[in-house]
Amino acid sequence: MEKKKKIRKGDFGYITSQKKKRTLYTILAFIAPLSVFFTGLIIKGNRNTVFTVVAVVACLPACKFAVGMIMMYIQKPMSEKDYQQIEKHKNGLTLGYELVISAYEKQTFVDSMAVCGNTVVGYTSREKSDIPFTEKHIQSILRQNGYYVNVKIFRKLPDYLNRLESMWEHHESLEKDIRFTPDEKYPDLTRNELILHTIYAISL
Repeated sequence: MEKKKKIRKGDFGYITSQKKKRTLYTILAFIAPLSVFFTGLIIKGNRNTVFTVVAVVACLPACKFAVGMIMMYIQKPMSEKDYQQIEKHKNGLTLGYELVISAYEKQTFVDSMAVCGNTVVGYTSREKSDIPFTEKHIQSILRQNGYYVNVKIFRKLPDYLNRLESMWEHHESLEKDIRFTPDEKYPDLTRNELILHTIYAISL
């Protein structure tokens, strides 16, 4: 029997997977404090006990899990039809999917992002996305990490697909003369993969 592939950040299906996983973690995290609270209620007959204090303190990490769960439930997964279209034009490019780019001011759902040399492009199907803000935020974070790239996010899928084809056609020239020293923490990752990895770090 073939082992089911673990869905990681950047994989298609990540949003749906995280909704299930974070729901389970939240339920498990609340079991212990609720058990302590009701144990105290049964033993002492009222809630004004040390059991309640312990239960409240123990609820803090559970609440953190609950916030993460709620944030993920707000997100709508990308269209499988869009995913299939993008995969057809992926060729050998480094791509990531279903990224919720997080900043202090706002969050932006980016259906897909591709990296080739110093070119980073993305596609968002969300009409209300603040594209200029998201482009600037991603570019700023990447440049802070030593990647002097240009970031462009498309709102229309055909434009994104055309750019993917163009990037692959010219990938050798886009990656030519770029100096790269592997990261000691991630020695197996290419430069393109490290750039995506940095974007993952600012995504839910």
